[in-house]
Amino acid sequence: MAVLRHQVRPGAYLDSIVLMQLQAALCAEPGIRDSAAVMATAANLAMLTSSAMLPARLEACGNDDLLVVVAARDADTGDAALGQVDALLARRSAPAGNDDALPPAKSLREARRRLPEATWAAVSVPGRWAAGVAREALENDLNVFLYSDNVSVQDEISLKRSAAARGRLLLGPDCGTAILGGIGFGFANDVRRGRIGLVGASGTGLQAITTQVHDLGAGVSHAIGIGGRDLSQPVAGAAALRALALLAADAATETIVLVSKPPAAAVARALVAAALGVGKPVVVCFLATAPPIASVANLTFAPGLEQAADLAVAQDAAASPSQVEDALFVGGNLRALFAGGTLAFETLAQLRLFLPVHANLALEGVEPLTDPASSCGHTVLDMGADELTVGRLHPMIDPDLRLRRLRQEAKDPSVSTLLLDVVFGSGAEADPAARLAPVIAELRAARPALEVLVLAVGTNQDVQGKSEQITRLEAAGARVYSRLSAALARVIARTVDPLCPVADTDALAAPRVINLGLESFFHSLIEQGATAVHVAWRPPASGNARMTALLAAMRSTP
Repeated sequence: MAVLRHQVRPGAYLDSIVLMQLQAALCAEPGIRDSAAVMATAANLAMLTSSAMLPARLEACGNDDLLVVVAARDADTGDAALGQVDALLARRSAPAGNDDALPPAKSLREARRRLPEATWAAVSVPGRWAAGVAREALENDLNVFLYSDNVSVQDEISLKRSAAARGRLLLGPDCGTAILGGIGFGFANDVRRGRIGLVGASGTGLQAITTQVHDLGAGVSHAIGIGGRDLSQPVAGAAALRALALLAADAATETIVLVSKPPAAAVARALVAAALGVGKPVVVCFLATAPPIASVANLTFAPGLEQAADLAVAQDAAASPSQVEDALFVGGNLRALFAGGTLAFETLAQLRLFLPVHANLALEGVEPLTDPASSCGHTVLDMGADELTVGRLHPMIDPDLRLRRLRQEAKDPSVSTLLLDVVFGSGAEADPAARLAPVIAELRAARPALEVLVLAVGTNQDVQGKSEQITRLEAAGARVYSRLSAALARVIARTVDPLCPVADTDALAAPRVINLGLESFFHSLIEQGATAVHVAWRPPASGNARMTALLAAMRSTP
């Protein structure tokens, strides 16, 4: 039967990678059947209990104390193995080519003195300390790669506001991947440099796209991970918007990929507006969200990671991005009046990513109209809905109600764009243009800046004669489309205000890094040729929460 021997080292914090290496090294010692090297948290003590590795007479210890346990063939063998802990820690493998690396610093302040040109802090300390370490890094004028998880939303919002106020960039928390200036942070892959820049709230998503870009023969300028919560409603895309601005201003980036799990609706609209304003081709991939439209202006939408990589490489290889019509942003509201309910629904499904839309149809991300007889902001109306056809013929047969509604909407000075469908075929109005064209001409004469877009659904074999109907509607001043996507591209180009983001940080220059937390991340930075200093981080005040709060208060006092 194995004998358990143990050792407690109060306040001797070691990161999880070092603990794993120590545990493996102890297991390799003669006569040792099992070992554990853990911080003495409640969860770790429970784990030791379940594996029969918790010593029976364990002295009092806490979250920031190191507990080393060995299961040995006898007590002497166990004690001998524990006596090797310091030597085993000293023998931990150093990274190749690290002869010139600076020795560990004892604090961020000391590391800043040693590397005054530092531009980044890589933070991977335990979550309960991470916000404080990140805040100190920002106060030292550093951008922050925050790998740590278990940081509160409130702390994330506060940190990102502080970063923005200082002209810095904070990536994370729970940011697993980034490639900045050719240097990989966290779990990044070795990919060739190139002209495709990425912004991602999905760490493995960034890895999947960057590696496929590499396999397709193209390369990556930068891959900016922003953390999984950045596109939530409370955080509001703070890091994503700044990252887009950086890539827009970056001369080495010609094509941008934006990838994330489904963002909050308002955040998605802000991101799309920012992407429209960057002046470069942007591939948008919101996972588990059906692409609303194939492309509009400089944006192309991808349904998945592989397609995003394919589209980015294809766009990068093109001489110039494909553009839609030469429409300029004019602002104002859209009023879309549909005879076809399915066409109205499809329009909503596509436009909700770009605009805050109201409707008399129910769809997630769409605000319901309180009164179908009165539009609000951007409105899409199914005029064939039951509440609007009581005692009336369907608008595909009798256009009277829709014509009156067109005049009503045109009188609203906030309206810049009208969109309607004209559906041909048997049973439909025999000559739609006869009544619609004069109304369009009337509205355009009264307000020349008002644009009327018509989606024509039918064929030349229909009794109405599609081509002849289109000719008459265009003569009246309408812009007529046979594809809904083309009509919506025009709507988006007119009504979505590009944010035209501006960057003012050196975050994408060759990074010079202060590493706090996982020593393996420091080794990786050095092996990639980065200039870096590792901080031998320890919990402040030996993990005493009360003393830590007192020290933080003293530090913030002028």
